[in-house]
Amino acid sequence: MSMEKNENKTNKIIVVNPIIDDLQKNRIVKTAEKYGVPVEFYPTVDTAIPNLHGAEIVYGISPDLINNAPDLKWFCSASAGIDHYVKAGCFDERDIILTNSSGSFGHTISEYIIMMALYMMRRMPEYEEIVKAHSWKSNLENKSLFGSKIVVLGTGDLGSLFAKRVRGFEPESLIGVSRSGNQVDLFDKVVKVDELPEYLKDVDLLVMCLPGTPETTGLLSKDLIDMMPASSYIINVGRGSAIDIDALVEALENERLAGATLDVLPQEPLPPESPLWDVKNLYITPHISGQETMPWTRDNNYNMFCEDIENYFEGRDLVHLADPKRGY
Repeated sequence: MSMEKNENKTNKIIVVNPIIDDLQKNRIVKTAEKYGVPVEFYPTVDTAIPNLHGAEIVYGISPDLINNAPDLKWFCSASAGIDHYVKAGCFDERDIILTNSSGSFGHTISEYIIMMALYMMRRMPEYEEIVKAHSWKSNLENKSLFGSKIVVLGTGDLGSLFAKRVRGFEPESLIGVSRSGNQVDLFDKVVKVDELPEYLKDVDLLVMCLPGTPETTGLLSKDLIDMMPASSYIINVGRGSAIDIDALVEALENERLAGATLDVLPQEPLPPESPLWDVKNLYITPHISGQETMPWTRDNNYNMFCEDIENYFEGRDLVHLADPKRGY
């Protein structure tokens, strides 16, 4: 998006994040000072909302920050996903620039995927129970990333960084799946979504790194789940809406899948009374594969934000643009 140089010296920047340190604050303040723009920091959405009038730029993670900021021109999402803003109608009738933090989460999420893949494939949950029982059984047959057939749904930042890391384990094959089918060197091959069934028939590990869009909703259907071998595993770090949850539960309970890890769910937080907590061989984590809990992720998020602050006030194209119509 091309822009004229912004000469406005009055509108402010608001940053909403409970985990930001003084060095990160100073970086943002010094960047904004070059353009005579003040910055205000708030730990929560509730504390920020009364102060949003006059905010031209807001950094945060809630649709409420957009809908309560009448002077907003640019919203920078602290998350990579933007589907919650789209569902809230934040951009339906307002011409607001949207950027996101895609590019900051691939390192932490790829480590999470490998951790959970090994956790399931090396049968650590069962060994934990053996040890808790003060037993010494050590002969459970297990699988390995070495020699495995891996399929990755989504070949963007998350899928590509996982592919880069899992290469070191020497899988037999590493297939990427994307809407375009454009080739990415980190994969043996990238295929289009309609070719997915061919690669699910003998897959060992299916990793899902999809954004939340109408096209990805329910993409992993009952028919596709039923194609997968009983010895295979699923890990979803994209969006919970991408899986037919009922079909997944049925497959796990009937031992037609070896295991699944969900860091994302159709409903978050997952209610305490949800039956999903107790599904056999289903491992749930509370959307922690990314977040901003890794210091590098936080630093990179703010570096990206500062880069685009300079672009914004210099009238240059913003680098980290997201498209509400596309969904990412």
